Amino acid sequence: MTNIALLGFGTVGSGVADVLCENAARIADKTGLSFHIKFILDLREFPNHPLGDRVVHDFNTILNDPEVSIVVEMMGGVHPAYDFSMAAIRSGKNVVTSNKAVVAAYGPELLEEARRQGVRYLFEASVGGGIPIIRPLTEQAAENDITEIVGILNGTTNYILTAMKNTGVTFDKALATAQALGYAEADPTADVDGFDTCRKICILAAVAFGTLVPYENVRTVGIRKVTAEDVAKAEVSGYAIKLVARALRTEGGVYLSVEPTAVKRSHPLYAIEDVYNGILVRGRVSGDLLFYGMGAGKLPTAGAVVTDILDIASRGNAQPLQSLWTRDASIYVPFLTASEEEETLATLGYPI
Repeated sequence: MTNIALLGFGTVGSGVADVLCENAARIADKTGLSFHIKFILDLREFPNHPLGDRVVHDFNTILNDPEVSIVVEMMGGVHPAYDFSMAAIRSGKNVVTSNKAVVAAYGPELLEEARRQGVRYLFEASVGGGIPIIRPLTEQAAENDITEIVGILNGTTNYILTAMKNTGVTFDKALATAQALGYAEADPTADVDGFDTCRKICILAAVAFGTLVPYENVRTVGIRKVTAEDVAKAEVSGYAIKLVARALRTEGGVYLSVEPTAVKRSHPLYAIEDVYNGILVRGRVSGDLLFYGMGAGKLPTAGAVVTDILDIASRGNAQPLQSLWTRDASIYVPFLTASEEEETLATLGYPI
């Protein structure tokens, strides 16, 4: 029996509880593993929930319990999520997170401390929702020379741009619909201005290239200024406008960008619509690999979290394949050369 603690009991946290509880028999049958959610850290009470009696309000209750071996952080924001994660690792506990903000800001420190303490820090759910990308990318980076990652990494913006393309509505109307359906937050800034996507491509680049570029340095353009006319014009010409994130290894360093892009019909990302995400990984050994699936949502994201929990519980003391990252803003290349721009136009499309 593996005792775990959940930090945060919102959409993802409650989803993780649902997956673990409802699939307990299947997990035990397939893996021989069983889990007990011993604590749930949250500011709120959940008196009507079956796990309501597990709620605590003091993180030290979890930190000081030697029976808890896995802490699952799903709080959102950077602090105190980072502080709790680091404290858990230093106390010898494994940490799993879905929190892209923490991984993009403090990934190098958390990975280094986890290695030092002989525990794991896993973050599959921080990018791509239910798409398995972090673990395959880690494995590819070990034996493959990855040269480029290009992807649609935000379901909210992809839904908005798809609605504008298919129905001809304005950005404002498409955003309002996305909010009504629960695809966009009341304050959609992080999504529509590209900040969410930027953090995700920084994480993917760090996994692939071993260096985390601070997301504040990366050129990031959102979709607020994309008009219905832009979308219609692109469609007539055989393109679809997507919010595209890129990480490209160049001779001068690593080029990172997030910007609305008119994607060619022949490109694999062209057909990815609605709230789905797509990530194309290009390697010298593997060629092109496309990862596709639900980029967000309660159960897809929770499933990715549970996959990390299972990974930790099943490995025991075996050393995993997990790289450490350096942090180096100087590796960031803000512009492509003329030949690199030309290749982009030929293979992907053009920024708008």
